[in-house]
Amino acid sequence: MRPANDTLLRALLREPTEYIPVWLMRQAGRYLPEYNATRKRAGSFLGLAKSPAYATEVTLQPIDRYPLDAAILFSDILTVPDAMGLGLYFAEGEGPKFERPIRTEADVAKLAAPDPELSLGYVMDAVREIRRALANRIPLIGFSGSPFTLACYMIEGSGSDDFRLIKSMLYGRPELLHRILAVNARAVADYLNAQIRAGAQAVMVFDSWGGALADGAYQEFSLAYMRAVVADLKREHDGERVPVIVFTKGGGLWLEEIAAIGADAIGVDWTVNLGQARRRIDDRCALQGNLDPMALFAGERLLRAEAARVLDSFGNPRRADGRWGGHVFNLGHGISQHTPPESAAILVDEVHRHSRTLRG
Repeated sequence: MRPANDTLLRALLREPTEYIPVWLMRQAGRYLPEYNATRKRAGSFLGLAKSPAYATEVTLQPIDRYPLDAAILFSDILTVPDAMGLGLYFAEGEGPKFERPIRTEADVAKLAAPDPELSLGYVMDAVREIRRALANRIPLIGFSGSPFTLACYMIEGSGSDDFRLIKSMLYGRPELLHRILAVNARAVADYLNAQIRAGAQAVMVFDSWGGALADGAYQEFSLAYMRAVVADLKREHDGERVPVIVFTKGGGLWLEEIAAIGADAIGVDWTVNLGQARRRIDDRCALQGNLDPMALFAGERLLRAEAARVLDSFGNPRRADGRWGGHVFNLGHGISQHTPPESAAILVDEVHRHSRTLRG
């Protein structure tokens, strides 16, 4: 059964909606004082992410504060390589790191997709607990990193400015990288399907680093493996369609090709004009995005104007031929930890208010 507010699902499936739904990437995060208090109680980020009770608590915090149209599972994309045995840890002030990065042919040979019901069971428990707590008010989005983005962290061992190690493998030993990506694609599909079985009502693939690739390399090493993931996903559960969103940060160059892999929606960052993007893909998919997160620091008047500009750039979801083009409002990337919480309230209000004026 669809949730009472199914506006997000309808938009993703390009069905008529009364207004444009909105949720925020990283909406449960450090900009919220209640999140910081819960994280302090948990003792660490991993303590927060690996506890279904804490994950449920922080997932609900922005939902309780703002009239958002979706909740997104609180977790981390690196739980998958952690489940592969790479030893995820967080260094203070340095972000995520792996104790055992993938560097050699022997490392690659040992790599295998984990059973998500076993090694990632705490995530499935969180999905089930969040669904119970939401009581079918709004949909829950599950997610994973893309095969390529996961490989970046697995090979580099941490975040990277230049992706030297993975690109050295890409150009020097492409067959090794393809083996890693094939394992990752299997792992991501299994992980997302497990989330869907547990109750996720839409899923999203975050390709945070695909935009760092050259044209040609993107299609071979990132897009092809996202296509494989999308093809393997269970797209219906309990009689309802489960929409799939893919998002390549910096992927505006390849929108037509991304639209061809079979996802229901494409996320775009703030460098893309939504109206042009909509014309380029001819509404074959819904679009998600794409306010610059820094606009949340602009003050109320300018923030409302920027939100309206994004909505206007997409335009009326109803086409002249009667078909419907789906738009889900979001930021072009995750919300900054320094964002004033009241700015998020203004943004959600303006999206709901202004988008109602676009219906013709």
